[in-house]
Amino acid sequence: MLITCVASVGVGLWVFSNHFLTTDIPAAISHPLRLRVLNCILQLLITWGLIFEKLRICSMPQFVRFVHDLLPLKKHPDVVVKDLRFGTIPVKLYQPKAPASGLRPGIVFYHGGGGILGSLKTYHGICCNLCKKSDAVVLAVGYRMLPKHRFPVILTDCMVGTMHFLKSLDTYGVDPARVIVCGDSVGGSVATVLCQKFVDRSDLPKIRAQILIYSALQGLNFQSPSHQQNKNIPLLNHNLAFYCWCGYLDISPSWISTVLKGAHLPAEVWEKYRKWLSAENIPDKFKKRGYLPMSREPLNEAAYLETKITLDVVNSPLIADDEVVSRLPEACIVSCEYDILRDDSLLYKKRLEDLGVRVTWHHMEDGFHGVLTTADMSFFYFPCSSRILDAVAHFIKGL
Repeated sequence: MLITCVASVGVGLWVFSNHFLTTDIPAAISHPLRLRVLNCILQLLITWGLIFEKLRICSMPQFVRFVHDLLPLKKHPDVVVKDLRFGTIPVKLYQPKAPASGLRPGIVFYHGGGGILGSLKTYHGICCNLCKKSDAVVLAVGYRMLPKHRFPVILTDCMVGTMHFLKSLDTYGVDPARVIVCGDSVGGSVATVLCQKFVDRSDLPKIRAQILIYSALQGLNFQSPSHQQNKNIPLLNHNLAFYCWCGYLDISPSWISTVLKGAHLPAEVWEKYRKWLSAENIPDKFKKRGYLPMSREPLNEAAYLETKITLDVVNSPLIADDEVVSRLPEACIVSCEYDILRDDSLLYKKRLEDLGVRVTWHHMEDGFHGVLTTADMSFFYFPCSSRILDAVAHFIKGL
């Protein structure tokens, strides 16, 4: 017992000194102490998870998910919630309690978390609020996660769940002309990929719109302005981002330094995608906080062989062909200034607009990656999360 107490205090002090006291919190973020504490709790859970992983008790992702799923679900009196299964895929269905005058919009929601965090439970409050604010039917799709399940499990699970829903819209009172896919972080990546894959599916209702909230849209370039500026800003810092990337794609973390130098891809690949990935496509105002263009080192052939999976458009939907992107439905894109993935949203916004796809863009000047998850928290609530939900609901009502 004494050893356990000493260990707990030691781990807590280590996390406190390495994260609470030193974490970079930009002045523009409201409630900086709140974010500092929230990040410290996240890092404490990750640290304990890594310790348990070393002791072979459980993996870090399993431990963190176990803890964050202990929180009780809040009831929302205006929303009816049902736990269902589409085959083996767990889903939660959210329907407004008030009677409808006609068919409602349908939102298929994919949660974020990088494949290691997040669940149907942690996004319950968000989906309830989205259902109520937009007067829409919301289907949250669950999926299998790390460490047992890697690429392409998240995508295939979400595709199966989505197809079940699209084939039974009348059961849930959903207007087949107003089906929207929506997600944050990796969930936004799923929404983007499924939109692209469903473009040619004449056997399914057409997707009306895509809502992409600080989405992960490419896995090639990790030296964009937002990566340089926000690499140490919570809740998604450089180390956690690479942990998720390597874990999901089953890439050895030993290649991280090579990837950062751009030596994991051949020169002809960089040249091919420069028109879409170059920082020249990012407005100058997003470079004012600091940006240093990096010269890429010569190709490391071994790294290329192990990381070229990132060139698959299901992992980097930002580089999909023009012929596909030009036929996508209109988009609502939400980006956050203090997000390591900010530039993915900016680059995809430009691609869509250049090809004639209508884009509604909301940029949160005080936002950070993961801020949406605080929408239903009490002490850790950030007003930015409500602004995101309000913007998304307004967009949906206008369809």
